[in-house]
Amino acid sequence: MDHKSPVPSTPDVEATDSCDCQISSKLEFGSGIELNCSVEVENNEVGGSEEKSEEATKPIETTDSIHSRMRQELIPAVGMEFETEHDADAFYNQYAYRFGFSTRLSKAHKSSSGLLRDRLFVCSAEGKRGRDKRNPYVKSHRAETRFGCRAKMKIRYDLLSRKYSVVEFVADHTHVTTTPSKTHLFRSHRKISLAQIVQADMAYDSGINPKETLELLSRQAGGREHLGFIPEDYKNYLRSKRTREMKSGDTGGVLEYLQRMQLNDPNFVYAIQVDEDDLITNIFWADAKMMVDYDYFGDVVRFDTTYRKNKEGRPFAMFVGVNNHKQTLIFGAALLYDETAETFMWLFDTFANTMSGKKPKSILTDQDLAMAKALASQWPETHHRLCIWHIYQNAAKHLSSVFEQFKNFAEDFSSIIYDYEDVEDFLIAWKKMLEKYNLQENKWLGRLFDLKEKWALVYGRETFCADITTTQRSESMNNSIKKYVSYKYDLLRFFRHFQRLLDDRRYNESVANFKSSQTTPALSFPVKILRNAAKVYTPAVFKWFQVELCKAHDCTLKLFGEIGTMRIYEVTAHGKRFHHTVTFDSVDNNISCTCKKFEFAGILYHS
Repeated sequence: MDHKSPVPSTPDVEATDSCDCQISSKLEFGSGIELNCSVEVENNEVGGSEEKSEEATKPIETTDSIHSRMRQELIPAVGMEFETEHDADAFYNQYAYRFGFSTRLSKAHKSSSGLLRDRLFVCSAEGKRGRDKRNPYVKSHRAETRFGCRAKMKIRYDLLSRKYSVVEFVADHTHVTTTPSKTHLFRSHRKISLAQIVQADMAYDSGINPKETLELLSRQAGGREHLGFIPEDYKNYLRSKRTREMKSGDTGGVLEYLQRMQLNDPNFVYAIQVDEDDLITNIFWADAKMMVDYDYFGDVVRFDTTYRKNKEGRPFAMFVGVNNHKQTLIFGAALLYDETAETFMWLFDTFANTMSGKKPKSILTDQDLAMAKALASQWPETHHRLCIWHIYQNAAKHLSSVFEQFKNFAEDFSSIIYDYEDVEDFLIAWKKMLEKYNLQENKWLGRLFDLKEKWALVYGRETFCADITTTQRSESMNNSIKKYVSYKYDLLRFFRHFQRLLDDRRYNESVANFKSSQTTPALSFPVKILRNAAKVYTPAVFKWFQVELCKAHDCTLKLFGEIGTMRIYEVTAHGKRFHHTVTFDSVDNNISCTCKKFEFAGILYHS
């Protein structure tokens, strides 16, 4: 029962902030009792598995009956002592967990010095809900959870022992309590532990959705009833996490992220363009690995802005290349405000400055006029090639009736793009194609012909392009990004998950480097040229070369003539209408071919 003698207000009395919780029976409780741990239900305690099915039909148990199945030292009693208010709260909450109810803090009194004099802990069903003035306007009212319950525990600070002792305890409830298998649903027994927060944050940053994260944590805990929180708690945690990130706004969060990346990687570079109101319009970034990759493999670049996968709908641009394992590399990335020529001019200048002034020898893009204007202005010495894949897509759209009417048109159109080695022959073939299919007045083909130097292979055979004629690597990269980011992501989440893509691709490159150094490719047949190629090339490039060597045996070789030390051959690949002219000079063992595949792709072809 409650002691009647009041505790005098003593300014110089302070509560001992000890980590040990002690009751009169000398029971010890560790610091920071974990309320989320699974409670072992002994045979003499409430909550056996049998009552799950019998709970609805069995009669309501009395308090004494429930207490009889609990250890005596776990039941509050007048005279029990605790070092701190927190220890008392934790003890009463653990008792409530075993009994089957939830607790909350109620009234308290403090001295003038701030010392807590007493505290009342009550059942969460204590009292009655107050009248809400909004009730007349509420369509769906909340369920009632307070039933005037009398259960409580009151503690008071003892000046002599300098501890908190239980001065009143009421165990009886005015409502039906539940069992330990369901007690975890009460609010006072729900808490996400620090370890769970760490795991949840890792899952969030790894792109694992909340449902799968909950499933993993539940399995680790031994079931949802032992998890310590419910799905709504996790959703609220994620919402709070996003709210904290949004307080500084997208711009502030992105700047903080970029600065942190630069702190971790001193060679990390980012550039920001702002408008006249000092608002960020364009962002470019590249890390040290991107710059090293570009130094090695940056002769040919694909540039694409077809991917828009962020909440703001900003164009996302990437400078993409290929390494010695034929894997796609990212040399730099940018989030743009728009796709105007001015924006691309800023981006191309920024990229070149970041890469110590080095500009690519060739760049492939789609048929975007703003890109073309910016490239001609900022990188005039770079060979600008158009993506053949995009040209085919546009041809299918603008010449759909021609493709349907004439079965041979697709073959003739492809031959125009790839087969001709002489400009005059190309021009004659183009004219014949227009006449054959009556397309002399077709405006789209007229505009395409004006750009012939950027797509017809006859104009680019001697320009190194790493055998790339399309931006399909960029398209493939765009498809890959879909696995990492969503259009629902804000800019900060977009940056974080884009980094996941980089990490995964770099790991794949590391695996390829390992295999290249630790294995030797299998030869299709043991000849010296293949044995030497296996030592020089990576497995991916060797496989490519070996296929070309095999195709060489399917070619017809004919001596066309001799001029001094040079022999001239005509080589025709199986199934091809055109032949290539191969010249061999016996003085210096120099070989050249009119197909220019070596100059274009960087590898010997079957011709």
